[in-house]
Amino acid sequence: MVMSINTNPGAMIALQSLSATNRQLETTQLRITTGLKVNGPKDDAATFAIAQNMRGDIAGLGAVKTNLALGQSIVGVAIDAGKAVSDLLIEMKAKAVQASQDGLDSDSYIALNQEFTSLRSQIQSIVTTAEFNGKNLVTLGSADLKVLSTVDGSTITVSAQSFDQTSLSIQAISLSTANNASQALIALDSAIVQVSNGLASFGSSANRLDIQSTFTGKLQDILKQGVGNLVDADLATESANLQAFQIKQQLGVQALSIANAGPQSILALFR
Repeated sequence: MVMSINTNPGAMIALQSLSATNRQLETTQLRITTGLKVNGPKDDAATFAIAQNMRGDIAGLGAVKTNLALGQSIVGVAIDAGKAVSDLLIEMKAKAVQASQDGLDSDSYIALNQEFTSLRSQIQSIVTTAEFNGKNLVTLGSADLKVLSTVDGSTITVSAQSFDQTSLSIQAISLSTANNASQALIALDSAIVQVSNGLASFGSSANRLDIQSTFTGKLQDILKQGVGNLVDADLATESANLQAFQIKQQLGVQALSIANAGPQSILALFR
């Protein structure tokens, strides 16, 4: 065997082995630190590309879910307003029934009409303030609400319903006389039906939004799980690998030290 101080094959082999171990150790430490086995295209180009596409879909679904939540809030405000208007109309009907009785004195009609007018004004106040994020679905002239429901741009349309006193045709009724009270009853019955139908429409739309939001959330969770299956590291395995590579690194350092000490034996030939 040729002995040389210029070339040390043992040290070269030991250094190559140590370098490989160090690279494996760095990879394992990165996986433990990030929790990912695929941190970039260098680790696994195809898997990284698939995961990035899925992350894009997840982000899109997140935006859709946000829009659905906004739509649910807008419709929720409209439903609450409609329920309040319906309750007020029922109270107004009770006053109209009371005023339709013959034989009441003028003071009674005045008192009933004042309370009746106050209830009607309250309806207008509720309708005017039933707004969320600048959108009101129950006032006169409201436009339908289109809520983004999928990442491809599909929408759920929520039809606007006018619950103001003009749309309900109750702006001119009064309880000043028994005859007027009877006419008011007819108008109020019609208004109650109109509000009830509007609430039914809102309820149907709210149900659609709830179902779509639930489905979107589940789909988002499935995609997140899919990304995790592709890129998440098995921390139990990586922990075991970390200890193994640390031991291999220590052994590699010792092997390199022994290999580097080999040429020292040449000095013995010259003693």
